Amino acid sequence: MDKIKFAADSLVESAETKLKIKDACLESILKAVDLIVGLYRKGNKLLLCGNGGSAADCQHIATEFMIRLNHQLKRPPLCAIALTTDSSNLTAGANDIGFENVFARNVQGLGNKGDVLIAISTSGNSPNIIKAVSMAHEKGMQVIGFLGGAGGNLKTNVDIPVVVPSSNVQRIQEGHITIAHIICELVELELYGDQVK
Repeated sequence: MDKIKFAADSLVESAETKLKIKDACLESILKAVDLIVGLYRKGNKLLLCGNGGSAADCQHIATEFMIRLNHQLKRPPLCAIALTTDSSNLTAGANDIGFENVFARNVQGLGNKGDVLIAISTSGNSPNIIKAVSMAHEKGMQVIGFLGGAGGNLKTNVDIPVVVPSSNVQRIQEGHITIAHIICELVELELYGDQVK
């Protein structure tokens, strides 16, 4: 294997995917920003769920909202909860009610009308994410889907699909975190841009 070529090709593919995101996702990204700004102005909260690398992204994104992303801003925390971080909750849920229900159960318990769920699935077909989305709608919540490829079953079941145009899971995940950073920083600037240090 030519390691140099492999690494160079991966970097080029990553960069090309980001350029495709600009063309394919910009409108959805801006809609997501408006939705999240609106929920925070009304005192509501953001919930996030995903599996594997997407679970880690949930944690990452929730932290950016709760702490801050733009260090030029002095702002209060923005309520965001990753449903992926409580090992006791997840393992009890998987054991007692089935892993396909763990996120739906938490959305049922924590979600309220006016809240927003960010549902992350690189395939758009994860059963436990599909159930969480369904429960969010039952609770009167809106859903932003961070998806990949063709968007899977979730593309038509979320309110705002943000679909990274790639079939490579690594590139999709890289795209998701880039999109999340853009959304978070735009939300911060929209709400607290007058408080730049």
